[in-house]
Amino acid sequence: MHALHKIRVVADHGAPPPQPRAPAIPAMTPKDSQPYRAYKPRPFTREDRDTVTILFGGLHWRVERVLQGAAEGLGYRTRVLPTATRADLLTGREVADIGQCCPTSFTTGNLANVLREEADRIGAEEVAKRFAYVTAGSCGACRFGQYHQSYELALRNLGLESFRMFLLGQEGLDQGPAAGGGLELNLPFTLGAVWSIILTDVVQDLEYQVRPYEVTPGATERAARESVEILHEALRRRPWRGKKWGSLAWHVGTGYFADAMREVRRRFDAVEVDRLRAKPLVKITGEFYLQTVEGDPNYNIHRWLESEGAEVYPAGITIWLDYLLRLAGQEFEDHFGIQRGARAKYAMIRAAQAVLNWTHGRMRRALGGAPRPMPDQYELRRLAAPYYHSRLNGGEGDMLVGKALWAYHEKKAHMTCELSPYSCMPNTMSVGAMAAVVGKYPDLLYAPLEIKGDAEVHALSRCQMILTEARKRAQREFEQALERTGMTKEQLAARERPEMRKATYVVPRRGAAGTAANFALHLAGVRA
Repeated sequence: MHALHKIRVVADHGAPPPQPRAPAIPAMTPKDSQPYRAYKPRPFTREDRDTVTILFGGLHWRVERVLQGAAEGLGYRTRVLPTATRADLLTGREVADIGQCCPTSFTTGNLANVLREEADRIGAEEVAKRFAYVTAGSCGACRFGQYHQSYELALRNLGLESFRMFLLGQEGLDQGPAAGGGLELNLPFTLGAVWSIILTDVVQDLEYQVRPYEVTPGATERAARESVEILHEALRRRPWRGKKWGSLAWHVGTGYFADAMREVRRRFDAVEVDRLRAKPLVKITGEFYLQTVEGDPNYNIHRWLESEGAEVYPAGITIWLDYLLRLAGQEFEDHFGIQRGARAKYAMIRAAQAVLNWTHGRMRRALGGAPRPMPDQYELRRLAAPYYHSRLNGGEGDMLVGKALWAYHEKKAHMTCELSPYSCMPNTMSVGAMAAVVGKYPDLLYAPLEIKGDAEVHALSRCQMILTEARKRAQREFEQALERTGMTKEQLAARERPEMRKATYVVPRRGAAGTAANFALHLAGVRA
């Protein structure tokens, strides 16, 4: 402090006075400037159905293939987009807004690269004539409601402003014809999509239960692909029952799809398994696209986990449909005594949920009951309530917290892996809420992975740390099961009957999370 008086202060008297900052206002507006107008596709007419191919994608290959059969059965020409790659991510960042989350970049770049290749082959004008794109749309708290704007920007940057893109909303089963009347988003169309999802969810769940324990490598993959082709044909050949309630009644009441699933069961019954292998069971949750797709967009997390010796519990799309119905019911639930007819509409929503769950259960039973049942939406809401408000409905909302707690309390998995896009608001909220959950339940193994699309080593190494502990728990659980039985693994294996080595054999739950521990206790006759 005493040395400060020695510092000489020099005043700059020649500096110009500061000038106020103000935006430059142009003297006149260019004559060709136009206000922003929302994207409006050219009409898709009935005549276009014979010449225009509808592009779609963004899910996993099973449901995409069966959806293709459902659409072709209604007279549409379809083509499934390839699974998005790292190159698509870079293209999406190039041709659309840079601030989007990685699922938007992947899906936008995927569409852009396919259209760019076609434009190089046949020209941009022919691409606009021969192709159209159908995708899901929404409004809400997350960027999912803005996907179509990213697609529109990409199309403009590619010189494909006249390319047709149609949104399939989530607000109803019968949304009527799109512009031109050629694309009808009616009950047969929507029910075909819903049943495709239910059927492939059940097959996917069984596939992921079986593959880690298959005796012959590749047998499960062959069974799954043959099964998906059976379902593709079933949807393509489903009989016509009209556009309205006759179609709904037939889909709900028919045994047609259960018969197809019994054919699927025969394919899986040919797969021999050895379930006395202790493996950690990992529940996948997170943002809808990242938890559903299988490939570069989520660093191939499903196959990576299996390569690390884990059994994967995949995220079903049917659970998402059930969640959307629950959200719709909550709107009416909040208006009891205020809005006329709110109770009746709420009852209709609950009836729709009951039909969805009953249909899912029916398809499970056609596979011998081996695929897992869906968790109860209202139980998930109850579990999440102390940590996440059920009316905060961006993304999967409180369901992410509810799933993690459900898997922990009910011993459905050894760990939960949540896949979150970089800067995704809803998932950021769920990860924040999970900090309180883990604080209360410190032995809950939870791996939140922030997916950027180009930081694979960081994400997988983070998951590896949690998976190491899950692996130890699975092994310890199996050893404790052997202690309870008083038998060795070899002695238990000698008790297996031939039907127990079939993929569709149902292993009863005996209070453990892992397949091997439950099977060991079952073989020894130990009750839960």
